[in-house]
Amino acid sequence: MNAEAATDQTARTEKPEQAGHGTAGEKGIWRIDADRLWDRLMTLARIGATPGGGVDRQALSAEEIASWHTMIDWALSAGLEPSTDAVGNLFIALPGIDRNAPPVLAGSHLDSQPGGGRFDGAYGVAAALEVLTTMAARGVRPPVDIVCVAWMNEEGSRFAPGMMGSEAFAGVRSLEDVRAVRDAKGVSVADALDALHAAFPALRRRPLGFALAAYVEAHIEQGPILEAQDHVIGVVTGIQGKKTFDIVIEGERGHAGTLAMADRRDALAAFSRIAVALYAQVGGHDDIVKFTIGRLQVEPNAPSVVPERATLRIDLRHPDNAVLELLGQRLVTLCETLAAPCHVSVTPLVDAPSNVFDPALQQAIAQAAERIGEPHMPILSAAGHDARHMAPLCPSAMIFIPCRDGVSHAEHEWAEPTHVAAGANVLLRVLLPYAGEGAQP
Repeated sequence: MNAEAATDQTARTEKPEQAGHGTAGEKGIWRIDADRLWDRLMTLARIGATPGGGVDRQALSAEEIASWHTMIDWALSAGLEPSTDAVGNLFIALPGIDRNAPPVLAGSHLDSQPGGGRFDGAYGVAAALEVLTTMAARGVRPPVDIVCVAWMNEEGSRFAPGMMGSEAFAGVRSLEDVRAVRDAKGVSVADALDALHAAFPALRRRPLGFALAAYVEAHIEQGPILEAQDHVIGVVTGIQGKKTFDIVIEGERGHAGTLAMADRRDALAAFSRIAVALYAQVGGHDDIVKFTIGRLQVEPNAPSVVPERATLRIDLRHPDNAVLELLGQRLVTLCETLAAPCHVSVTPLVDAPSNVFDPALQQAIAQAAERIGEPHMPILSAAGHDARHMAPLCPSAMIFIPCRDGVSHAEHEWAEPTHVAAGANVLLRVLLPYAGEGAQP
């Protein structure tokens, strides 16, 4: 069975329970159309579908451009207004009465890892669009725009580092720096962005960065806690801090058969010393730290040649900012101390401290879950999300739903249809006060 057929069969056999279809449900509670949301998620999953049932839809690729066409078609059919900005973020607005007032944003991202899943990122965008579609169908005219957003390059799998769209929007990185980045094939973000914009010549351009009233992001947990605790809704308290580093160890090429061990400047040997120390003294610091050497390239990568260069990418995370700083400094010191007789350069790529989400929005999420009868719990996000960069700009929050076995960034990533609908219904209720509809129905 091919990937598209498998996706279609899954959509037929695991459709969610009816949940109001965008009309008043039990006790007058508004509900999103669960079937429509699920069908749209499965449609997005076919764009860049992989043989194993996952998705390869990397940032600014032809596949992501195709997903934009699909999203924009859905938006226009609901009477919503699509637009973009200079860094390639996609915005879909339910127009408000005051078009100049700071809008409310909800969304996530459409790009994926090379062998990613159907729900990571795409769920938050589809859920936000579904909420706006539900409101539009009811004739809601909010006081201010309510906007679905798909941030550019959250994953960082093609262009590193990730979260380029939200970082540029928030002023964390300049547009010039973003456009200068190149992928493994030498394609620049500048060229890929220009191609994206050329595919949508009529799309209105927003300024890069504008004032916000609030931001809410729905996402799968990407961890096992909600499933293990039998809770459907996670009220995200914050995101743990993250540092990433690009490390290059420079040695000297030599003949494997003639160069004495004592005379070698072996970059791989230096890497081995450094890696052992880092795993022990950084990765072993406590039970909470997350330390990963996720990429290693050795040059010239020939069996009879002493390696002259080793390039590695490190991902370091911890919820305590003081500990994160300590371990970051320790990492640099260990690299510089243990590299000899080789030379090492350590380049920080990401330095994102832990953040806390808005208490009032956290309370609104919990109350919304209670209102629709879904068990909920507070939870810290171990993974990074675009919401991290919105938190300093405006009241921000995240809604988690479980994913099967905590698996994400994999083809067998899965979320239950009823959980998908529940998270979107919570999002709807959180956004209703901004739509001028108050807390009821």
